[in-house]
Amino acid sequence: MHRFLIAVCLISTAPAAAKTSYITADQMVDVLTGKIVEKPLIMVTDGRITAIGKQGAALPKDAEVTDFAGKTLLPGLIDMHVHLDSLAEIGGYNGLQYTDSFWGVAAVKNAREMLLAGFTMVRNVGSANYNDVGLKQAIDEGYAIGPRIVPAAYALGATGGHCDETYLPPSFNRKGVAVGDGVQQLRQRVREQRKYGAEVIKVCATGGVFSRNTEPGQQQLSVEELTAIADEAHQWGLKVAAHAHGADGIKAAIRGGIDTIEHASLVDDEGIKLAVERGTYFSMDIFNTDYTQAEGAKNGVLEDNLRKDREIAQIQRDNFRKAHKAGVKMVFGSDAGVMPHATAAGQFKYLVQYGMTPLQAIQAATRNAAQALGREKDVGAIAVGRYGDMIAVSGDPLSDVRVLEKIDVVIKGGAVVKGGK
Repeated sequence: MHRFLIAVCLISTAPAAAKTSYITADQMVDVLTGKIVEKPLIMVTDGRITAIGKQGAALPKDAEVTDFAGKTLLPGLIDMHVHLDSLAEIGGYNGLQYTDSFWGVAAVKNAREMLLAGFTMVRNVGSANYNDVGLKQAIDEGYAIGPRIVPAAYALGATGGHCDETYLPPSFNRKGVAVGDGVQQLRQRVREQRKYGAEVIKVCATGGVFSRNTEPGQQQLSVEELTAIADEAHQWGLKVAAHAHGADGIKAAIRGGIDTIEHASLVDDEGIKLAVERGTYFSMDIFNTDYTQAEGAKNGVLEDNLRKDREIAQIQRDNFRKAHKAGVKMVFGSDAGVMPHATAAGQFKYLVQYGMTPLQAIQAATRNAAQALGREKDVGAIAVGRYGDMIAVSGDPLSDVRVLEKIDVVIKGGAVVKGGK
């Protein structure tokens, strides 16, 4: 009996054989060098890229080769600003018609749509009920289909600010879960979000467009509070993203040590200079206004929110051009959830229209995003050691970035999830 038990243990603990496959295409965009690689041969073992060579090299007799003839390979895209448990089609008070758990279920569909649109990783900067943490766990364990998720859980903010509950009267006694006032409270909120699964901290440094009783330009947290948030998060090994439209709030966040500035709509010359000096990343959502202005009223968005959206839209786009030209490091952030998730790649056109080359726009959603996340060993390029996360398109994305609006093939961890035969 004892010999039998030992044998079973030995069998069950033996390592499984490594799974290796090969991927080829006509060409590949190397976002690290900015060059096109002709006829690449990419080896993926257990989900990670283990070699990159040229087609024609000798392969094992039983090699599993997937050839995407006539297509161009790129790294899987990274969207640094999404809300998977939000629906653009349900705005304003219309959301009160749905039970709390509805939004977590809706997030499953949104995640799948983003993956099929070519985004193999997203940073979810704020959700309710820890929906992004739970969805990440479900995807990682194979119970749902979607991108790799960097969750923020609840966004931190000030009482009455953009990340507080601002739509309901006092009788409801509703307060944002991660709202805090003062250095110590906000340090505690960082610890709470990390405790329950946050891998990045989101903080609202200024008012916002889609909150009630706040204006985008209003600073909501002091430099001291923002510094405490950044210091606490960095102590735990976490990055910090600050929602900041207003010029003063942007500068306070940069001075406080925040890693990425979200929106940056009303940034001034001093804020741009500070960002360049300190290496702060900007994530500017210069696409979604097209949708909100066309569909927002029908979806229930309040006129006051649409008014704010109109007022800052072109200013934000012009400031994107100015910041990029000045050398601010840029990442791709669509704010998907404000517009439908499946349309996020529509932002590439605007990145190019407002000053980027197609390569720079692609790098914002690959190389730069990985750098800003601190995950260059895992994502952001087709390179040895990183996950086998790739997309394939017809046409040349370096001459027409809009080909990224129609992704033919999506590969996650070496497995084809869209476009397979």
